[in-house]
Amino acid sequence: MDFAGKLAAVAVSALLFFFGTGLDPVPVLAWLAPLPVFLIAPRLSGWQAAAAGFTACFLGSTNLWYWSAGSHDLPLWPWGAVVTVCFGLTFAATVALYRALARNPLLAVVGAAALWSAVLHVVSISNPMGITGTLATTQADVPVVLQLASVTGAWGVEFVVMLVPAAIAAAVTGEAKVRVAAFAAAVLAVTFGGGALRLAASDNETQRIALVASNQKGWAADLREDTTLLDDYIGQLDALPGGVKTVVLPEAAFGSDEARPAVLVEPMRRLAAEHGFDIVVGYAHWSGKAKYNYALVFPAGGGEPRSYLKHNDTVSPTGRDLVVTPGGAGVLICLDINFRDPSQDYAESGTRLLAIPASDEDLNGWQHSRTAVLRGVENGQAVAWGGRQTMLVLADGHGRVVAEQPTGEPAAVPTGGTGGAATVVGEVPTSGTGGFTTVVADVPLGPGATVYTRFGDWFGWLCVGLAALAVLVAIRRRKSPEFPSAHRAASS
Repeated sequence: MDFAGKLAAVAVSALLFFFGTGLDPVPVLAWLAPLPVFLIAPRLSGWQAAAAGFTACFLGSTNLWYWSAGSHDLPLWPWGAVVTVCFGLTFAATVALYRALARNPLLAVVGAAALWSAVLHVVSISNPMGITGTLATTQADVPVVLQLASVTGAWGVEFVVMLVPAAIAAAVTGEAKVRVAAFAAAVLAVTFGGGALRLAASDNETQRIALVASNQKGWAADLREDTTLLDDYIGQLDALPGGVKTVVLPEAAFGSDEARPAVLVEPMRRLAAEHGFDIVVGYAHWSGKAKYNYALVFPAGGGEPRSYLKHNDTVSPTGRDLVVTPGGAGVLICLDINFRDPSQDYAESGTRLLAIPASDEDLNGWQHSRTAVLRGVENGQAVAWGGRQTMLVLADGHGRVVAEQPTGEPAAVPTGGTGGAATVVGEVPTSGTGGFTTVVADVPLGPGATVYTRFGDWFGWLCVGLAALAVLVAIRRRKSPEFPSAHRAASS
């Protein structure tokens, strides 16, 4: 293959990464994105293979830049650029290892997939922002694939999505074609077969849940200055259909310097008592220079609210206590979903539903909501993701989305109808008219604690071990006198 052909392979890979990952990915393209670079890697020197991998993944990861350029959470400079470079470097190392082990195709395939997954796993547990937007997230709308996460966590999904293109390339260009193909086929059979089997199980118990979000973009409406937004929310909650058991409002919907603002607490207690539903509402409490990010839980009986303090926060004091609503929902806040805990802690305590007030930046709403769906599958929990500037999502514990609606967008016409402002989900509506977006649906509760709940990131650490072993083998072979020189590899 000449230089132009190799350059074309890198360009195709970059395009596949661009459209197969990011904020609005096409799931099947994520499986194909690494393939062109894996195909040419054995014909390149080690440095050339790494450069090809870096270029393809770096360019593909710029699909975040148009959002990151205006983001407060991940500003393009420096953090958006850093994320893009890190993804590029991770794939560069993955391709370089694959190329170094090309004489042992099966080890090359497993080692490459393990290295990719291992790096992301280590980043996820060491990064104060957690991790989102990886290959696993791209498969969030493919429940049959996502079921693997109930055993391995997200890392099993990462591993399989990277392994398949590596195996295809090895079967096409390397030796031991039958062995590699058989191994890949077995992995896919377990993934899809096990996924289909798990999806066949029925979740009979349901709970009617409502997500209510103002379409305005402000953070923490100050209750000391104006209660107009609060009054509007009260009107929305009063108008909810019957049978709702849990209501989720956005993260930091309101704010005040009072620990217990009566102007918020009393009407919410009244609503909870009159309608018989639990209310989870985001509340920012300002105390001196400190800012506390709470979710207040108002029980259906109308009692005093309980406070959940966000566990993962880079700008505010963090909490450690778990709060479960009387209806059985474990409470988290937005960024908490980027981490294994507290979702896993809630599953261990027996919860089958997560109620998550959130706040995103519009364009990243789908991606972040699907990270929540992934957490739900990992631990067998249904998900109620309700927030501002995001994708309101209700999903069951198998990752199947029951209802969703972007905040601030007009609702679709009912199925089979001739007009209207609601998307009918079962017998209850999803609306997006006026100043609020509301999603209501009967959501099957999750099956509960999973293998992943019990054993945690065992597969992530297995990938770390496999990657380390593969790297050691590659280094040892490089020192071997039979190892082909970079010049010979590049000219072949």
